[in-house]
Amino acid sequence: MKTYIGILLIALGMMLFNSCKKNEAVALGNPVITPKSEFTAAQFGDSLQFRVEVSDEEIPLSTLKAQLFYSDEMVSETVIRTKTNGEYTGKVFVPFYANIPDGTATLKLVLQNTSLTISEKELEISLTRPDFPFLTLVTASGEHRMDRVGLHEYAATRVFPFSVKGYIKAPKVGTSGNEMTFGWEDNAVAIGSTTEIPFSNSSSGTYSITFNTFSYQASPFIIAYAVNGTVMDRIDDNRFKVDLALSQAQEVTIDGIEDLSNWFVDPDYFSKDANGKLTFLPVGGKYRITANFTLKHFIVEAMNGSGLATLQPDGTGAIWIIGEGIGKPGIATNQVGWNTDNALCMAPIGNKKYQVTGVAGTTFKADNINFKFFHQKGWGGEYKHANISTKSDLIFIGDGANGRDSGNLGIVSGKALEVGATYVFTVDLSAGNDKAVLTVTKK
Repeated sequence: MKTYIGILLIALGMMLFNSCKKNEAVALGNPVITPKSEFTAAQFGDSLQFRVEVSDEEIPLSTLKAQLFYSDEMVSETVIRTKTNGEYTGKVFVPFYANIPDGTATLKLVLQNTSLTISEKELEISLTRPDFPFLTLVTASGEHRMDRVGLHEYAATRVFPFSVKGYIKAPKVGTSGNEMTFGWEDNAVAIGSTTEIPFSNSSSGTYSITFNTFSYQASPFIIAYAVNGTVMDRIDDNRFKVDLALSQAQEVTIDGIEDLSNWFVDPDYFSKDANGKLTFLPVGGKYRITANFTLKHFIVEAMNGSGLATLQPDGTGAIWIIGEGIGKPGIATNQVGWNTDNALCMAPIGNKKYQVTGVAGTTFKADNINFKFFHQKGWGGEYKHANISTKSDLIFIGDGANGRDSGNLGIVSGKALEVGATYVFTVDLSAGNDKAVLTVTKK
């Protein structure tokens, strides 16, 4: 029995030995790399052309890889199929990254044959950042030359509107250089993009738009848009928002909007005197103010903590309007409708009362309204006819059988709002959330 086991072990050992010999036999051939180009220096942003002679006298070749490393990180690679011995040419891109100083990169040439045998050759390349003679700011209205004003620093100084959107173009430098673009991605300047950068100044006139090709820092930016000194955050090109605490009768200052006098002033949230001074009207609390540059309108919404306010059991919080026949700054441009994203926050005026003010024919449809009151900005709690009443002889509350769904408001048959007149809709919850009273007053 011992003899039999010994024979098995010897046989197994021979099998393993032969298997190892087979694996070793896979790595055959002798790939040879002979560079034919000088690889001594290049610039960031270059397409570096190389010429290499490759051969293997024993095994057919497979691929030649040109790999560029910044320190230990491979930043670019070109792969060439090498079916036969001979000379091959290609290009490897030298990335133009921000905040990378002049230095030495490594170009690694990796030649592989069909038996997976590899040969490598490393070459050092001195890299420098290109010194562009100028840059170009490309906007919808035309191109503006940005002159070199310092190391890596460029500026276009002339009369600009307060808001300028455009991308920056850098010319080709040197025989291996490429034209490069810088645009706006993820709220920062990024290479390779043509998305417009949202430059803005506090006012129109003569000022400089600048860009640094080393750090990618650009100016001026949207920091000009601020409410009471708090910078507004960008939502998109046309909307900016800020969340802040406001107290009743507090003066509100808005900076950076050149044509502020042309903006709609919501009478539920602000009063405006002859000098343009804005005063906050609702009860004190935290509010979100969204500047909509398309509508030229400040949307104000009550908040609770970091979220939008909802109606609380004690009657505080917020009431929201969703439906047809109402819209700020006007129904022609921004009717609320049944899109909950457009829900309108009624101004909390104190003592558990909420109001919305508007002009018939502008804010309200004069002959047809169909909106209702909700507990939140979205579907969920809502006021139906059983928990809201009115003594108005102009506006009625639907019960599902009188021409409106339960809780929806309508205009009494045969009547209409007076076009051009101002109306105030007030919801009073002082008797309890389920005993809301609607009053409609013509100013």
